[in-house]
Amino acid sequence: MGRLDSIDILRAVTMLLMIWVNDFWSLVDIPGWLKHMPSDADALGFSDVIFPLFLFIVGLSIPFSIPKRLADTSRSALIRHITFRTISLITMGVFLVNLENIQPAAMVLSKPAWQSLLIVSFFLIWNDYQKLRPTIRNLGISCGVVLLLILVVTYRGGTEATPIGMRIYWWGILGLIGWAYCTAASLYLLLSGKLTKLIAALAFLLLFLVACHAGVLDSLDPIKKYVWLVGDGSFAAFTMAGVVASQILKRATHANAASFVRDILIFAVIMCIFGVLTRSSWELSKIRATPAWVGYCTSISLLCLLFFHWLADKKKMVGWSRVIKPAGRYTLTCYLLPFLYYAFVLQLDAPLPEYLRTGGTGLIKSFTFAMLIVMVTGLINRIGIRLKL
Repeated sequence: MGRLDSIDILRAVTMLLMIWVNDFWSLVDIPGWLKHMPSDADALGFSDVIFPLFLFIVGLSIPFSIPKRLADTSRSALIRHITFRTISLITMGVFLVNLENIQPAAMVLSKPAWQSLLIVSFFLIWNDYQKLRPTIRNLGISCGVVLLLILVVTYRGGTEATPIGMRIYWWGILGLIGWAYCTAASLYLLLSGKLTKLIAALAFLLLFLVACHAGVLDSLDPIKKYVWLVGDGSFAAFTMAGVVASQILKRATHANAASFVRDILIFAVIMCIFGVLTRSSWELSKIRATPAWVGYCTSISLLCLLFFHWLADKKKMVGWSRVIKPAGRYTLTCYLLPFLYYAFVLQLDAPLPEYLRTGGTGLIKSFTFAMLIVMVTGLINRIGIRLKL
């Protein structure tokens, strides 16, 4: 089975929405239901659904990408590829988390300068040099690594009185994606893509998450910081759910296409029931990564897949998506570009007038910004600037 329009379009829409909601911090007086819910709330905001949906899409791609790569290369080369992608995402995630914890007064470089150079180093190291000469590739990667090392040396976090170097506070969004991808891709490879085994792996992750929240695994706390499933298995569960859904799609395409709708609906109902049953014990919270959050958001993700499969793969209504296509093909580039813009705005110290950042007008401003980022991603791709892991 070749590349499916539904997965690319769903990824593009999700990336567009991620940039949109990530810009909400710059707005005032917008509806509360659009934001992330507080940690003590038993609720689900619109922003709380976007990251799980993206993790789900990461899983959707695995049953297509891994068999294709195995057809062209060896199993050991594939394992090296998975490892490289994982380490790359974790590295970028840790650097971006440290960016959030910078102590400007203790820095040699200003925060906007450090932030800009960080993103530039990412592009130099992980740019797609496939169409360029090896000497240019080696020079670009070398410059990026040197620049990254300089940023490590010049970094200061903590407080002005007691500045500290870089730390692993948490893995960051990209790091969490890296760990989830590594878990799901490794399981897919280990289980040879067998649907029943993949379902069992997803069930294990869900039970592991429940056991963590129930306190059953508290005795393992001493080893938790050394060997553990990140997010108590919640992030990997989203990605494994995507893997399972993708395998259901592939099986239905080879057998009875109509069965896909039935099976995905059953899957969505089961995950919704899982959310309802666990919410009474541990509430619904993204920040606390509760089982109910995993259940509800996975159900929503499955319904989104079903809709875009009908729209794009069945009805072939894809023309409207061309404008956001770069967000689906070059998602990492799209995700990182806003950091350059925010560094520029921070350096200028000239925020937009408040009336452009308030209420409905502000939401339109942020959505326009997201669209512009997608368009710029498409433009720089044409001159060979795009990240590829």
